[in-house]
Amino acid sequence: MQTDAPKIERGTGNIFADLGLPNAETHLLKAQLVTRIEKTIRQRQLKQLEAAALLGLSQPALSRLLRGNFRELAVDHLLRLLTALDRPVALPPRSNHHR
Repeated sequence: MQTDAPKIERGTGNIFADLGLPNAETHLLKAQLVTRIEKTIRQRQLKQLEAAALLGLSQPALSRLLRGNFRELAVDHLLRLLTALDRPVALPPRSNHHR
């Protein structure tokens, strides 16, 4: 018994559009922003608790965001989060008596 090979289609580069979801461009943009947030956290070697404090989020909220639960967030909110992470963190000055 011979079976037909599955049909393979080339994607558009937007999985959300390929799946026929409404607002596909917005979903893709949000996913790209969250990916950049996650990458920035990793590059800066921040723990989730540290990153959450910089972002003004709770650690559980940041964890949900990084696991892909960002559908309800607006693009401008994600942009503000990314902007907050891209700012350098000022460390407190070292006191002389700790040398």
